[in-house]
Amino acid sequence: MEPEHIRATYEDIHKLIRSTAEKIKEFKPDILIAIGASGLGFFPARVLRTFLKDTTRKGNIPIYAIGLSLYESLPGMTAEQIGNEVIRTQWLGPETAHVLLGKRALIVDEVDDSRKTLHYAVSELQKDVERDLASLPESEREAQRTKFAVFVVHNKLKPKLAELPTDIPYFAGADVEDLWLDYPWEAIDIDEHNRLAAESKRA
Repeated sequence: MEPEHIRATYEDIHKLIRSTAEKIKEFKPDILIAIGASGLGFFPARVLRTFLKDTTRKGNIPIYAIGLSLYESLPGMTAEQIGNEVIRTQWLGPETAHVLLGKRALIVDEVDDSRKTLHYAVSELQKDVERDLASLPESEREAQRTKFAVFVVHNKLKPKLAELPTDIPYFAGADVEDLWLDYPWEAIDIDEHNRLAAESKRA
């Protein structure tokens, strides 16, 4: 039986990001970290940057990319790993990892499903920060500790398989039922995708 779908258009996602950006401004992120691979935080991160633009600061908020795969089948992966184990496909290199110190970093993904990917991203980035802090004089470490937050376009209302630290701000564009989410950047025929999305809204 075909699972029930939620089809989001570019316009839907644009509006969700715009409405949530007002809340995110209170966090005042210096850096956006987009999750790629099975997550596709690239498009939401780029749109979000437009709405977070601050005329009082010089330049745009930089966007960094990390690649994490949970549901994708990648070369070398076993059937047991797919859906169970987060695989790192891209990460901040030694030349960019240090940019997190002393910053407010917002991790961006399109959907919070099981929360395993987000949990992995936060915990591993925090480990990187702690490693870099260890090289600083103890008196400077607390001031240079990175503050993280998370933004997802959609949060699925379902039991999560992992948790996020309670002190990390969490922003979601919309809470949705645990249904199959179809995003426009995954569509081969965007006109058909939009037609089906419009049809479901009329139902």
